Amino acid sequence: MLDREQIETFVTVIDERSFGRAAAVLNVTRGAVSQRIKALETSLATVLLVRETPITPTAAGEILMHHVKNLRLLEHASLARLMPQHRSAGPVPLAIAVNADSLATWISPLLWPLLLERRVVLEVITDDQSHTLRRLARGEVTGCVSTESKPVEGFVADRLGSMEYRCYATPEFARTWFSPQLSLATVLNAPAILFDRKDSLHDDFLARVFGFSVERYPKHYLPSPEALLEGVMKGVGYALLPTMQVRSQARASALFDLAPQQPMLVPLYWHHWRSEPPLSQEITRLVVEGARHALVQPSDGGQEHEAGGNQARE
Repeated sequence: MLDREQIETFVTVIDERSFGRAAAVLNVTRGAVSQRIKALETSLATVLLVRETPITPTAAGEILMHHVKNLRLLEHASLARLMPQHRSAGPVPLAIAVNADSLATWISPLLWPLLLERRVVLEVITDDQSHTLRRLARGEVTGCVSTESKPVEGFVADRLGSMEYRCYATPEFARTWFSPQLSLATVLNAPAILFDRKDSLHDDFLARVFGFSVERYPKHYLPSPEALLEGVMKGVGYALLPTMQVRSQARASALFDLAPQQPMLVPLYWHHWRSEPPLSQEITRLVVEGARHALVQPSDGGQEHEAGGNQARE
């Protein structure tokens, strides 16, 4: 039988990445935290933490982390059914991981109704796809949006649809840098705006346009969807932008599509626990159903263009 105090201490150490910070959160001494973890590891006859900076769980620790997160959600669901009018326990903490463009465009509106019900306190983590899946495997989050189609063992990956990106610049920028058209010579001189150094979407776009890899072109990095769009609107550079983010600017002719025949469709997947507690199931339902309306869905008989890199705009 697992000791609840010990396993809650274990989760706090993982969340805080430190024995000292966990002690402060739990209002106990660092020695007490260390003793609880040692006792828990002894009872399970296995090491649960990699004692480096920052502290991370071992493979056994990941299993336990998943168990505790699941236990919290199941406990909350049971209390809600047993005492529907009793709210003294408060909302349950829950975390998901998403790519930044999804958060800036279609994910947030889906979550507001759930958050307004005050049943959860939600942490949304933005990260690149390799880290979002790792967070899911560690039990830090209950679900994540990723470009990766293959689920981690014990999890499910639901196809959501695709985000459409187009290569935009202001009309003035296009006249200055791409007259008469987008070409290899102009690309090697015109400043592009990328999300960060892990963003391969622009590389994928250029490779598809020209038929070979293009790497040595000027790049700005603005790791915020809002800042990236603002940079394009200010004439700082050109960029791949989600079409759903710039509909009004495109309709007003404030943005010029540099390659109207070359949209980039980036497939997205929702990764979640195979066996989900009710609250996690509800978030999965909200995300999957919302994506059907917000994202581009495969057309019958149509061919979908997908970004080739696994790190595309995460």
